[in-house]
Amino acid sequence: MPSAGKTLFTSDIHLDSENSVITRSFLDFLANRARGAEALYVLGDLFEAWVGDDDGSALNALVAQTFAALADSGTTLYFMHGNRDFLIGRDYAERCHATLLEEPTLIDCHGQRMALIHGDSLCTRDVDYMKFRKMVRTERWQREFLERSLVERHMIAQQARMQSKEQGKVKAYEIMDVTPQEVVNLLQTLQVNCLIHGHTHRPSIHTLRLQSPINGRLDAQRIVLGSWDTQGWVLELGADGFELKHFPHLSD
Repeated sequence: MPSAGKTLFTSDIHLDSENSVITRSFLDFLANRARGAEALYVLGDLFEAWVGDDDGSALNALVAQTFAALADSGTTLYFMHGNRDFLIGRDYAERCHATLLEEPTLIDCHGQRMALIHGDSLCTRDVDYMKFRKMVRTERWQREFLERSLVERHMIAQQARMQSKEQGKVKAYEIMDVTPQEVVNLLQTLQVNCLIHGHTHRPSIHTLRLQSPINGRLDAQRIVLGSWDTQGWVLELGADGFELKHFPHLSD
């Protein structure tokens, strides 16, 4: 049902032209469940891969059109880069009538101050990935990649996806999750007691204790958004609190 007056958070949809089930369910989410919300934050990995704003695929055009319709109905849209779609630029965001956010972003929402990130920056025990992340986030790497032909970029993206899947099969569970101390460090640095992120595909609400110079110890929350691989996920935040919801994909 529509979430009137609430703020919504989602991530890790991984839209792909080869997966019509997720695409159909997410577009339905935008047209129905998200309609009437004050704002919708997409915290990274909207797409399974993004090779540049000049990729005029039918999927990219349809998603932009549906986002724009939601924005025009009164819902404010925000995008944050993920590890799969960090090349989404302002051109595509403008087509969606959305605003691109830096990471981390601090917001005040329904009386609560919180931090938003995608989540991969906290996975510091995955040393190989962190080296790769540092490289591809440089201006030089992105410029040289975007100067390649669209065909070349799609080939490179496909190879990267296959390599990532293979590596995921052999990496330890803990390595691919966030580093607990990094979470604490981030919350204390930003001076907030609520963090929302995705990336790990391990939806949950974690409570932790922070050291406070004023109050001694302070309860904090880390809310992890779910992946849309088998069902839809959204965090709804309103004046009466928050709820992490999931719902089945639309049937064929």
